[in-house]
Amino acid sequence: MKAFNAKYVLVLLAIVAIAALMACAPAAVQPTAAPPTTAAQPTAATAATAAPAGFQPPTDALGVVTIGPNDPVHVGYMFVTSGADGALGIDSRRGVEIAIDDKGGKLLDHQVKFDGQDSGCSAEGGQAAAAKLAADNTFTVVLGSSCSSEIRAGGPTLSKAGFTVISPSNTAPDLTDPAKRFPGYFRTAHNDKVQGAVAAKFALEKLGVKTAATIHDGSPYAEGLANAFAENFEKGGGKITSREAVSPTDTDFKPVLTKIAADKPEMIFYPIFVAAGSLITKQAKEVPGLGDSVKLMAADGTFSPDFYKGAGDAAVGMFQSSPDFSAFTGGYAKFLEEHQAKFGEKPVSAFHAHAYDAFNIFAAALEKVAVKGPDGTLYIGQQALRDAVAATKDFPGLTGTLTCDPNGDCADPHIAVYQVGEDNVKNAVVPSQPFWKPGQ
Repeated sequence: MKAFNAKYVLVLLAIVAIAALMACAPAAVQPTAAPPTTAAQPTAATAATAAPAGFQPPTDALGVVTIGPNDPVHVGYMFVTSGADGALGIDSRRGVEIAIDDKGGKLLDHQVKFDGQDSGCSAEGGQAAAAKLAADNTFTVVLGSSCSSEIRAGGPTLSKAGFTVISPSNTAPDLTDPAKRFPGYFRTAHNDKVQGAVAAKFALEKLGVKTAATIHDGSPYAEGLANAFAENFEKGGGKITSREAVSPTDTDFKPVLTKIAADKPEMIFYPIFVAAGSLITKQAKEVPGLGDSVKLMAADGTFSPDFYKGAGDAAVGMFQSSPDFSAFTGGYAKFLEEHQAKFGEKPVSAFHAHAYDAFNIFAAALEKVAVKGPDGTLYIGQQALRDAVAATKDFPGLTGTLTCDPNGDCADPHIAVYQVGEDNVKNAVVPSQPFWKPGQ
């Protein structure tokens, strides 16, 4: 009995020891179900680059804009939206708003937030607007400016902040001069080297004039276009009788018009803005030697209902060069319907379609470079975005087929000449059909 009990005790102790060892051993890893794979959802834009396993946010030489999973894609503008030239920027802003609507209000599953600054169509306004935009690191792009003077002054600030800048209406030739262009600048508007050549061809071949005078207001746009016209007019055999400069804030232009009249030009080309342009148009009719005998021609800077309101009946019969709406693509008719439905009127200036294209070029570039993190955060490299815009080729826009050259000119330029009619003045609407265009 004693022997049995001892044996029993030994066995019992062994069992207890084994149980203790098992209790101390690590538990076996149980397999867990893999998280469900979510199929890419169709959106108004192509999905961003998906995050790989072991995701690390991208880096970029100019920095990365980070957009949280519930935050909007912030698009900025720098347009003149008040004062005599306000229609120019309002027209562009509306073009962007329609482009956003056509994307369903979203890019890459994120709502689009669109706001910006009134840049005043002046160098001072451009500097102030650029400083405010550059201080906000949520912006992904800046669309603008309206006037070349604004971007010449404010553009370097935006460039240093890393922004991509796409203008729908800057046309001054030197903005895309390789020696002067700031990094990250692009435009969907034409270069005024093109507009100046078309205006000169119209004067020489359609109007048959051999002498002309020019007036500019010292702005990059006006001076650049007046010079482009003069250069091409002289190359075509014409004579420039005088080149005059005024201030955009002047109100009495009779002295300079009297000086011009003394040289008896057949035409005056004054590619300036609304306020001064309307006064020159009215006062030219009152200066001896000009009157109705001298042809008057302005350009897209005055292509606005506000100009017709200011100039009144004196504008009837004059000419304006501007983008050729009749050359825009089939989608332009739908755009005009949307514009009428949304804003209750026709476009109020010349660059609404260019603004539409500017936004869509940005959107296409964003789709190529944005990286989406595991939680839906978007990462946009600023240099990567610039590079993607620069690589734009054969882009189907409202204004044509756009390709960006190495200097930032992306337009498919089509320029026509319009004649102001009584209905344009009476109803304060811009002409819709060209009077003349190259090739006619």
